[in-house]
Amino acid sequence: MNLNDLKNEWIDGLTQPLMIAGPCSAESEAQMLETARRIKESNANVSVFRAGIWKPRTKPNGFEGVGVIGLNWLKKVKEEYGFKTATEVANAHHVFAALEADVDVLWIGARSTVNPFTVQEIAMALRGTDKPVFVKNPVNPDLALWVGALERLLGQDIKNLGVIHRGFSTYQKTKYRNNPNWQIALDFKSQFPNIPMLIDPSHICGNRTGLADITQEALNVGYQGAIIESHCNPDEAWSDASQQITPEVLADLIGNLKVRSSNLAGFEGEMGRHRTLISDLDFQLIELLSQRMKISEKIGKLKKENDIAIFQPERWKVITEYANQKAKETGMSQEFIEKVFKAIHEESIEVQNNIMIER
Repeated sequence: MNLNDLKNEWIDGLTQPLMIAGPCSAESEAQMLETARRIKESNANVSVFRAGIWKPRTKPNGFEGVGVIGLNWLKKVKEEYGFKTATEVANAHHVFAALEADVDVLWIGARSTVNPFTVQEIAMALRGTDKPVFVKNPVNPDLALWVGALERLLGQDIKNLGVIHRGFSTYQKTKYRNNPNWQIALDFKSQFPNIPMLIDPSHICGNRTGLADITQEALNVGYQGAIIESHCNPDEAWSDASQQITPEVLADLIGNLKVRSSNLAGFEGEMGRHRTLISDLDFQLIELLSQRMKISEKIGKLKKENDIAIFQPERWKVITEYANQKAKETGMSQEFIEKVFKAIHEESIEVQNNIMIER
């Protein structure tokens, strides 16, 4: 059996789109129950309540989760409010404890997905389970690692599989905590259309801005739902406070989403995927242009300090020749490439000129 043989009928029994929500971290029984109560009372279309029981952190000595005691709080949430429950597992110990506590949905985090040894340990501990298991994309943009993690789970006879797109780490500063890099996620979706994919806007955005837009964009291209962090008092959260929202805000966000019918013609879904990829590339272009202008500023300062003229004809000649070469290599029109480079060069000169006239 391979990944394309999976039926994944398990997701059909859950509310569509599948919405998983709850605090980043379980902090106390009171916090868990209040969050669950308010999600329920707000009529948010949430069927699975999530909470981090164990929290892998970048540096030691930070809050790393309450541990096993938090599983009892998840049980209470299920008993009192009827939610299914979900948490992350990062080793065999976590798996055994979560299974014993009858957690309904498990996921493997991005930091774990990147390590095949860790995934194998988790897969062996989960062997044969019929509980849904989601795999978050690895922290680095590596499609093969993501697919490999699922293959390891399937190798242990785990068939109710799904994935979570939570974005990818980057050393560049952008408006996202983790760059969505839609191309990789949509490549996965194209290869394995039968495997449910959720969006994790909380970890992509890293703040409360843009959560709705990212979630809507994912639904537009056929994702099956989202996992969103919600806390009864987000500003006081012990982890990832800036990206959590109240249950009431969560309800508004979900209520305003437009869900694409699965019966729409394939043309519209394909069009949506292409538009998403264009938006992703446009964002990257803007980020690269911003970095280029920052370098132009440094060059401008050097020219000012050394009394060198801003415009260098030899440099413009090199740029023009390079543009012509790239036009031939890419099949784009030479006129178009020259227009683009001319616009960039003119803006660069403007940036340097502003530095020259600074007092």
